Amino acid sequence: MDQFILLFLCLLIGLALQWTKAFPANAHLTLNQFIIYICLPAIAFYYIPGIEVNASLLFPIGVAWITFAGSFIFFRALSKYFGWSKSLTGCLIITAGLGNTSFIGFPVIETLYGKEGLKTAVILDQTGSFLVLTTFGIATAAYYSRGANSNVGDMIKKIVLFPPFIAFLLAVLMIPFGLQFEGNLKFVFEKLGAIVTPLALVSVGLQLKFERKSQHWEFLGLGLLYKLILTPVLIYLIYVIAFGGKGKVVEVCLMEAAMPSMITATIVSAAHGLKPRLSSMMIGFGIPLSALTLMIWYVIAKTI
Repeated sequence: MDQFILLFLCLLIGLALQWTKAFPANAHLTLNQFIIYICLPAIAFYYIPGIEVNASLLFPIGVAWITFAGSFIFFRALSKYFGWSKSLTGCLIITAGLGNTSFIGFPVIETLYGKEGLKTAVILDQTGSFLVLTTFGIATAAYYSRGANSNVGDMIKKIVLFPPFIAFLLAVLMIPFGLQFEGNLKFVFEKLGAIVTPLALVSVGLQLKFERKSQHWEFLGLGLLYKLILTPVLIYLIYVIAFGGKGKVVEVCLMEAAMPSMITATIVSAAHGLKPRLSSMMIGFGIPLSALTLMIWYVIAKTI
Protein backbone atom coordinates (compact mmCIF):
# COMPACT_ATOMS: atom_id res chain seq x y z
CA MET A 1 0.00 0.00 0.00
CA ASP A 2 2.85 2.37 0.80
CA GLN A 3 4.20 1.98 -2.74
CA PHE A 4 0.91 3.02 -4.30
CA ILE A 5 0.64 6.04 -1.99
CA LEU A 6 4.13 7.09 -3.12
CA LEU A 7 3.14 6.61 -6.77
CA PHE A 8 0.16 8.92 -6.57
CA LEU A 9 1.93 11.43 -4.33
CA CYS A 10 4.80 11.84 -6.81
CA LEU A 11 2.34 12.23 -9.69
CA LEU A 12 0.49 14.92 -7.72
CA ILE A 13 3.77 16.69 -6.93
CA GLY A 14 4.60 16.80 -10.63
CA LEU A 15 1.13 18.12 -11.46
CA ALA A 16 1.40 20.78 -8.75
CA LEU A 17 4.81 21.92 -9.97
CA GLN A 18 3.29 22.79 -13.35
CA TRP A 19 1.68 25.76 -11.61
CA THR A 20 4.85 26.88 -9.82
CA LYS A 21 6.50 29.70 -11.75
CA ALA A 22 9.78 29.24 -9.88
CA PHE A 23 10.07 25.72 -11.33
CA PRO A 24 11.51 25.58 -14.91
CA ALA A 25 9.02 24.66 -17.61
CA ASN A 26 11.41 22.10 -19.08
CA ALA A 27 12.47 20.61 -15.74
CA HIS A 28 11.23 17.18 -16.81
CA LEU A 29 14.00 17.03 -19.44
CA THR A 30 16.67 17.31 -16.74
CA LEU A 31 14.94 14.68 -14.61
CA ASN A 32 14.74 12.35 -17.60
CA GLN A 33 18.45 12.67 -18.33
CA PHE A 34 19.38 12.07 -14.69
CA ILE A 35 17.29 8.89 -14.68
CA ILE A 36 18.86 7.60 -17.89
CA TYR A 37 22.48 8.49 -17.12
CA ILE A 38 22.58 7.80 -13.36
CA CYS A 39 19.64 5.80 -11.97
CA LEU A 40 19.24 3.08 -14.59
CA PRO A 41 22.97 2.15 -14.65
CA ALA A 42 22.87 1.99 -10.84
CA ILE A 43 19.98 -0.49 -11.00
CA ALA A 44 21.97 -2.71 -13.39
CA PHE A 45 25.03 -2.71 -11.14
CA TYR A 46 22.95 -3.45 -8.04
CA TYR A 47 20.85 -6.38 -9.29
CA ILE A 48 22.42 -8.12 -12.29
CA PRO A 49 25.78 -9.40 -10.91
CA GLY A 50 23.92 -11.50 -8.33
CA ILE A 51 21.64 -13.33 -10.79
CA GLU A 52 22.07 -17.12 -10.95
CA VAL A 53 21.89 -18.35 -14.55
CA ASN A 54 19.93 -21.61 -15.06
CA ALA A 55 17.09 -23.15 -17.09
CA SER A 56 14.45 -21.82 -14.69
CA LEU A 57 15.07 -18.35 -16.12
CA LEU A 58 13.43 -19.14 -19.47
CA PHE A 59 9.79 -18.49 -18.54
CA PRO A 60 10.45 -15.24 -16.61
CA ILE A 61 12.85 -13.90 -19.25
CA GLY A 62 10.40 -14.68 -22.05
CA VAL A 63 7.61 -12.47 -20.71
CA ALA A 64 9.23 -9.15 -21.62
CA TRP A 65 10.46 -10.32 -25.02
CA ILE A 66 7.07 -11.76 -25.99
CA THR A 67 5.29 -8.64 -24.75
CA PHE A 68 7.50 -6.28 -26.71
CA ALA A 69 7.40 -8.41 -29.88
CA GLY A 70 3.60 -8.51 -29.67
CA SER A 71 3.45 -4.76 -29.18
CA PHE A 72 5.70 -4.18 -32.19
CA ILE A 73 3.58 -6.42 -34.45
CA PHE A 74 0.25 -5.10 -33.14
CA PHE A 75 0.94 -1.37 -33.37
CA ARG A 76 3.01 -1.54 -36.53
CA ALA A 77 0.10 -3.31 -38.24
CA LEU A 78 -2.36 -0.70 -36.98
CA SER A 79 0.03 2.07 -38.04
CA LYS A 80 0.20 0.77 -41.60
CA TYR A 81 -3.57 0.33 -41.80
CA PHE A 82 -4.50 3.75 -40.38
CA GLY A 83 -1.46 5.69 -41.61
CA TRP A 84 -0.19 6.80 -38.20
CA SER A 85 2.86 9.01 -37.80
CA LYS A 86 6.20 7.48 -36.83
CA SER A 87 6.20 9.25 -33.47
CA LEU A 88 2.77 7.86 -32.54
CA THR A 89 3.68 4.34 -33.61
CA GLY A 90 6.97 4.38 -31.72
CA CYS A 91 5.33 5.79 -28.61
CA LEU A 92 2.72 3.02 -28.43
CA ILE A 93 5.19 0.23 -29.22
CA ILE A 94 7.49 1.29 -26.38
CA THR A 95 5.01 2.35 -23.70
CA ALA A 96 2.61 -0.56 -24.24
CA GLY A 97 5.38 -3.06 -24.94
CA LEU A 98 7.19 -2.72 -21.60
CA GLY A 99 5.63 -3.33 -18.20
CA ASN A 100 6.30 -1.91 -14.76
CA THR A 101 7.64 -5.21 -13.47
CA SER A 102 9.71 -3.66 -10.68
CA PHE A 103 8.32 -0.73 -8.69
CA ILE A 104 4.71 -1.86 -8.98
CA GLY A 105 5.48 -5.48 -9.82
CA PHE A 106 7.81 -6.25 -6.90
CA PRO A 107 5.51 -5.20 -4.02
CA VAL A 108 2.44 -6.74 -5.66
CA ILE A 109 4.20 -10.05 -6.30
CA GLU A 110 5.78 -10.16 -2.84
CA THR A 111 2.39 -9.51 -1.23
CA LEU A 112 0.67 -12.23 -3.26
CA TYR A 113 3.42 -14.84 -3.59
CA GLY A 114 6.00 -14.12 -0.90
CA LYS A 115 9.80 -14.09 -1.18
CA GLU A 116 9.91 -16.99 -3.66
CA GLY A 117 7.60 -15.16 -6.01
CA LEU A 118 9.70 -12.02 -5.63
CA LYS A 119 12.82 -13.89 -6.80
CA THR A 120 11.03 -14.79 -10.03
CA ALA A 121 9.88 -11.17 -10.42
CA VAL A 122 13.45 -9.82 -10.02
CA ILE A 123 14.75 -12.24 -12.67
CA LEU A 124 11.89 -11.29 -15.00
CA ASP A 125 12.57 -7.59 -14.54
CA GLN A 126 16.36 -7.54 -14.82
CA THR A 127 17.00 -10.17 -17.50
CA GLY A 128 13.76 -9.45 -19.36
CA SER A 129 12.25 -5.98 -19.03
CA PHE A 130 15.49 -4.12 -18.36
CA LEU A 131 17.36 -5.85 -21.20
CA VAL A 132 14.53 -5.26 -23.68
CA LEU A 133 14.45 -1.58 -22.71
CA THR A 134 18.18 -1.12 -23.18
CA THR A 135 18.28 -2.90 -26.54
CA PHE A 136 15.08 -3.05 -28.59
CA GLY A 137 13.48 -0.25 -26.59
CA ILE A 138 16.20 2.27 -27.38
CA ALA A 139 16.51 0.95 -30.96
CA THR A 140 12.78 1.49 -31.49
CA ALA A 141 12.99 4.97 -29.98
CA ALA A 142 15.92 5.83 -32.25
CA TYR A 143 14.14 4.54 -35.36
CA TYR A 144 10.81 6.26 -34.76
CA SER A 145 12.04 9.54 -33.29
CA ARG A 146 11.56 12.69 -35.35
CA GLY A 147 14.39 13.31 -37.76
CA ALA A 148 16.11 10.07 -36.79
CA ASN A 149 18.24 8.38 -39.39
CA SER A 150 17.01 4.81 -39.75
CA ASN A 151 20.48 3.61 -40.73
CA VAL A 152 21.23 0.35 -38.87
CA GLY A 153 24.69 1.54 -37.93
CA ASP A 154 23.32 4.66 -36.27
CA MET A 155 20.81 2.63 -34.27
CA ILE A 156 23.50 0.21 -33.11
CA LYS A 157 25.64 3.16 -32.09
CA LYS A 158 22.76 4.59 -30.03
CA ILE A 159 22.27 1.25 -28.27
CA VAL A 160 25.97 0.72 -27.58
CA LEU A 161 26.38 4.25 -26.23
CA PHE A 162 23.16 4.12 -24.18
CA PRO A 163 24.41 4.40 -20.55
CA PRO A 164 22.08 1.73 -19.06
CA PHE A 165 23.15 -0.72 -21.78
CA ILE A 166 26.83 -0.12 -21.05
CA ALA A 167 26.15 -0.73 -17.37
CA PHE A 168 24.15 -3.85 -18.21
CA LEU A 169 27.01 -5.33 -20.26
CA LEU A 170 29.55 -4.63 -17.53
CA ALA A 171 27.24 -6.15 -14.91
CA VAL A 172 26.66 -9.28 -17.03
CA LEU A 173 30.42 -9.72 -17.49
CA MET A 174 30.74 -9.90 -13.71
CA ILE A 175 28.43 -12.94 -13.43
CA PRO A 176 30.79 -15.67 -14.78
CA PHE A 177 33.52 -14.52 -12.40
CA GLY A 178 31.22 -14.43 -9.38
CA LEU A 179 31.96 -10.75 -8.87
CA GLN A 180 29.58 -8.42 -7.04
CA PHE A 181 29.75 -4.90 -5.72
CA GLU A 182 30.00 -4.83 -1.95
CA GLY A 183 29.88 -2.39 0.95
CA ASN A 184 29.53 1.32 0.36
CA LEU A 185 29.47 1.06 -3.43
CA LYS A 186 26.57 -1.38 -3.43
CA PHE A 187 24.77 0.88 -0.95
CA VAL A 188 25.19 3.83 -3.32
CA PHE A 189 23.84 1.84 -6.29
CA GLU A 190 20.86 0.71 -4.22
CA LYS A 191 19.96 4.25 -3.18
CA LEU A 192 20.43 5.73 -6.66
CA GLY A 193 18.27 2.99 -8.14
CA ALA A 194 15.59 3.50 -5.48
CA ILE A 195 14.90 7.10 -6.56
CA VAL A 196 14.23 6.28 -10.21
CA THR A 197 10.47 5.82 -9.79
CA PRO A 198 9.81 8.92 -7.63
CA LEU A 199 11.82 11.09 -10.04
CA ALA A 200 10.19 9.51 -13.09
CA LEU A 201 6.70 10.01 -11.71
CA VAL A 202 7.40 13.66 -10.89
CA SER A 203 8.60 14.01 -14.49
CA VAL A 204 5.41 12.35 -15.74
CA GLY A 205 3.31 14.65 -13.57
CA LEU A 206 5.10 17.69 -15.00
CA GLN A 207 4.03 16.61 -18.50
CA LEU A 208 0.57 15.20 -17.77
CA LYS A 209 -2.30 17.26 -19.17
CA PHE A 210 -5.99 16.53 -18.60
CA GLU A 211 -7.45 17.79 -21.84
CA ARG A 212 -11.02 16.69 -22.56
CA LYS A 213 -10.58 17.34 -26.28
CA SER A 214 -7.14 15.79 -26.51
CA GLN A 215 -6.42 13.85 -29.70
CA HIS A 216 -4.68 11.19 -27.61
CA TRP A 217 -7.70 9.56 -25.90
CA GLU A 218 -8.33 7.04 -28.66
CA PHE A 219 -4.67 6.02 -28.79
CA LEU A 220 -4.48 5.88 -25.00
CA GLY A 221 -7.35 3.40 -25.07
CA LEU A 222 -5.54 1.20 -27.59
CA GLY A 223 -2.30 1.36 -25.62
CA LEU A 224 -3.99 0.41 -22.34
CA LEU A 225 -6.02 -2.32 -24.06
CA TYR A 226 -2.83 -3.97 -25.25
CA LYS A 227 -0.87 -3.50 -22.02
CA LEU A 228 -3.51 -4.40 -19.44
CA ILE A 229 -5.62 -6.95 -21.35
CA LEU A 230 -4.00 -8.35 -24.49
CA THR A 231 -0.51 -8.80 -23.01
CA PRO A 232 -1.58 -11.13 -20.16
CA VAL A 233 -3.92 -12.92 -22.59
CA LEU A 234 -0.94 -13.54 -24.87
CA ILE A 235 1.21 -14.88 -22.01
CA TYR A 236 -1.66 -17.08 -20.80
CA LEU A 237 -2.16 -18.57 -24.25
CA ILE A 238 1.54 -19.30 -24.71
CA TYR A 239 2.57 -20.37 -21.22
CA VAL A 240 -0.58 -22.11 -20.00
CA ILE A 241 -2.46 -23.28 -23.10
CA ALA A 242 0.42 -23.99 -25.48
CA PHE A 243 3.10 -25.19 -23.01
CA GLY A 244 0.86 -26.43 -20.20
CA GLY A 245 2.72 -24.35 -17.60
CA LYS A 246 1.58 -24.53 -13.98
CA GLY A 247 2.72 -23.38 -10.56
CA LYS A 248 3.89 -20.22 -8.87
CA VAL A 249 6.46 -19.26 -11.53
CA VAL A 250 3.82 -19.22 -14.28
CA GLU A 251 1.38 -17.33 -12.05
CA VAL A 252 4.02 -14.67 -11.35
CA CYS A 253 4.78 -14.41 -15.07
CA LEU A 254 1.10 -13.84 -15.83
CA MET A 255 0.73 -11.20 -13.12
CA GLU A 256 3.89 -9.38 -14.23
CA ALA A 257 2.60 -9.38 -17.80
CA ALA A 258 -0.53 -7.61 -16.54
CA MET A 259 1.39 -4.72 -14.92
CA PRO A 260 0.88 -1.19 -16.30
CA SER A 261 3.47 0.53 -18.49
CA MET A 262 7.09 0.78 -17.39
CA ILE A 263 7.75 4.27 -16.07
CA THR A 264 11.31 4.45 -17.42
CA ALA A 265 10.09 3.31 -20.85
CA THR A 266 7.82 6.35 -20.98
CA ILE A 267 10.84 8.49 -20.07
CA VAL A 268 12.83 7.01 -22.97
CA SER A 269 9.87 7.54 -25.31
CA ALA A 270 9.37 11.16 -24.22
CA ALA A 271 13.12 11.88 -24.33
CA HIS A 272 13.11 10.88 -28.02
CA GLY A 273 10.15 13.13 -28.84
CA LEU A 274 7.70 10.25 -29.24
CA LYS A 275 4.41 11.88 -28.21
CA PRO A 276 5.50 12.95 -24.69
CA ARG A 277 1.96 13.74 -23.56
CA LEU A 278 0.61 10.37 -24.67
CA SER A 279 3.61 8.70 -23.00
CA SER A 280 2.70 10.44 -19.74
CA MET A 281 -0.97 9.51 -20.10
CA MET A 282 -0.06 5.84 -20.40
CA ILE A 283 1.32 6.10 -16.86
CA GLY A 284 -1.08 8.66 -15.40
CA PHE A 285 -4.19 6.69 -16.38
CA GLY A 286 -2.71 3.20 -16.66
CA ILE A 287 -1.56 2.86 -13.04
CA PRO A 288 -4.95 3.62 -11.43
CA LEU A 289 -6.79 1.41 -13.95
CA SER A 290 -4.38 -1.47 -13.34
CA ALA A 291 -5.54 -1.67 -9.71
CA LEU A 292 -8.78 -3.17 -11.09
CA THR A 293 -7.34 -5.27 -13.90
CA LEU A 294 -4.66 -6.80 -11.66
CA MET A 295 -7.33 -8.10 -9.28
CA ILE A 296 -9.09 -9.77 -12.19
CA TRP A 297 -5.89 -11.36 -13.47
CA TYR A 298 -5.02 -12.61 -9.99
CA VAL A 299 -8.32 -14.51 -9.87
CA ILE A 300 -7.50 -15.99 -13.29
CA ALA A 301 -3.93 -16.83 -12.24
CA LYS A 302 -5.17 -18.87 -9.26
CA THR A 303 -7.02 -21.18 -11.66
CA ILE A 304 -3.78 -22.25 -13.35
